[in-house]
Amino acid sequence: MFGRLTQWARAIKRGYTPSHPDCRAPRGVHAIYLASGDPRVPWYAKCSALCVAAYALSPIEFIPDFVPVLGQLDDLVIVPLGVVLVAKLIPPDLMAEHRATAADAEIHPRSIAGPIAIVTIWISTIALASWCTYRYFW
Repeated sequence: MFGRLTQWARAIKRGYTPSHPDCRAPRGVHAIYLASGDPRVPWYAKCSALCVAAYALSPIEFIPDFVPVLGQLDDLVIVPLGVVLVAKLIPPDLMAEHRATAADAEIHPRSIAGPIAIVTIWISTIALASWCTYRYFW
């Protein structure tokens, strides 16, 4: 039973239909994030979508994963239920449109500027830390 629950939660988080985890109908956090910027979506759905997307995509978790039971609570319950509830708040035709946009973005990435920026920041941080260490110790 725990395995089925884990599979269901991962399927929702990745954006697939819970009853058919192997189907390729994208849903999920990216589609909800895209819907939060649409002016046709009601304000309460936008606020909820932003909160769920921010929590799901944030590297900082309220409950760390190394806590035995509660650590997996957000991955198994909080994020999937948030995705499902927000998807219910957004009109179905708009949600289908944003799912298609998210699927297109997954297939055809827009640019490589993001990864290049992240690598540049890491290299700069390592170079600065090395320089500071050198200046301090020598």
